[in-house]
Amino acid sequence: MPITRRDLLGGVGGLTAAAALQVGHADLLYAQSSSSAAGNTSGFPRKADFVIPAGLTYLNGAYTHPMPTAAAEAVRRNAESRARPGGMSDSSADLTRQVKEAFAALINAKPSEISFVPNTSTGENLVVNGLGIAGGRGNVVTDGLHFDGAILHLLELQRERGLDLRIVMPRDGRIELHDLERVIDRNTTLVEVSLVAMYNGFQHDLKAVCDLAHAHGAYVYADIVQAVGATPIDVRASGVDFCACSSFKWLMADFGLGFLYAREDLLERVVKRSQYGYHSTRSMTTHFLPYDPPSNTPFTWELGTDATAYFEVGSNAYAPMAALGSSLPYLQRLGVAAIEAHRQPLLERLRKEMPRLGYEAATPAGTRSALITFVVKDAAEVRRRLEKANINARLGPHFLRLSPSVYNDLADVDRLLEALS
Repeated sequence: MPITRRDLLGGVGGLTAAAALQVGHADLLYAQSSSSAAGNTSGFPRKADFVIPAGLTYLNGAYTHPMPTAAAEAVRRNAESRARPGGMSDSSADLTRQVKEAFAALINAKPSEISFVPNTSTGENLVVNGLGIAGGRGNVVTDGLHFDGAILHLLELQRERGLDLRIVMPRDGRIELHDLERVIDRNTTLVEVSLVAMYNGFQHDLKAVCDLAHAHGAYVYADIVQAVGATPIDVRASGVDFCACSSFKWLMADFGLGFLYAREDLLERVVKRSQYGYHSTRSMTTHFLPYDPPSNTPFTWELGTDATAYFEVGSNAYAPMAALGSSLPYLQRLGVAAIEAHRQPLLERLRKEMPRLGYEAATPAGTRSALITFVVKDAAEVRRRLEKANINARLGPHFLRLSPSVYNDLADVDRLLEALS
C-alpha cells in the first residue's frame, strides 16, 4: 500500500486541528484529575498539563503533539522578549547549551555530539552528503517503512547519480532482520531506517541493525522522530552512528527546530562537512579593519570540531528552542520509560477491540511504540464517525493511525470504540 506524506497530513486530524484553532478561551477544557494535579510529576494521565478543547478526544500525538501549557507559555515569553529591542541577547547562549544538554541526556549522548537542524530531513541529507554517498560511493540499504521523504531523497540519488539503492520490503507489517542481512554486504556504506515507522509504528531492534551493519563496515542512520520522547533511546547501547528528529512530535515542542546526533569519533574521519557558516568556527578574525592585528591575509579562522561546527550554519529558531527549554525537562521528570508503560494498556485495548469492529491491525503484535494502525475499507464512513464524535486521529485512504500520549486514558479509547461500533 503506497503511503505518501500527503496522505498522512490529510484526513480528519487536519480538519479537527484547524477547527481547534478557532475555539475561544472560554471553550477550553483544563481537565483536572487527582493523578495529574499540580505538583505531581509522575501520575498519569497528565490532562491538566495541556490545554485541550472541550469535548475533543485527541489520539494523534504522532501527527503533531500539543505543547504542554508551560512550554506554550515559554514560547509566549520568547515572543514578548523579541518584541523588545535586543530581546534574547543575554540568554540565548545559556538556552542553547541547556537544550542541547537536555536532549543529549535523553538519548545518552554527549552534548558535543548534538547539533541543531531545522527538521529531520535536513539531518538525513547532512549525513548522506557528509558520507559522500551522493557521489556514488558504495550502496545504501533502507526499507519500505522508512520515512518517505528520506526514501525519495535516496531514489533521486539513484535516478540522477546511479546510487546503488536496496530497499527491503515489509512482511506482515515488519522488517525482518534476515531480509536486511541478504542485501547488506561489504560495499554497503549506509543503512537507513526509521526506528519507529510512521505508518504502523513498527519498531526496529536498533542494536541488532547496528551490529549487522557494523559487521560489514557500514554505518547506520536512524530517523527517531516517531520514537524520541515516547520510546527509550540509548545511542551508546544501540551503537547507532547518526540519528535525527524534529521537535514537534513526541518532544512536545514546535516546528522549525530539531536535532542531529553524530558519534564524535566519526566527525571528519568518516563524515565530512558539506556546508559552512559562522557556527563552523571556533573563532574568525579580520586583519584589515582599524586596530586589527596584522596578518598577510585579510581573514584567519579556526574550524570547530564538535557536531555544531560540522552541521550548523546560521541562526537557529528560538521560539521552538524556548518550547524545548520547557518540554525536555518535563519529559525528564515524567520519564520516557514511564510514558511508554502508561500507554501500553491503551494500545492493548485497541489491539483487542478494534478487530472485533472489523478493523484489522497493520501494526505487528508485540510492538511497544506509541503508534498503532488499523486497515480501513471505507474511509469516508470512518471520517464521518470520527467527526461526529469529535475525535482527532490520523485517517488515510485505507488506514487509521492512533497514537495516544500522556494525556490519554482508557476513557478516551472507549470513546473511539463507541464511535466506530
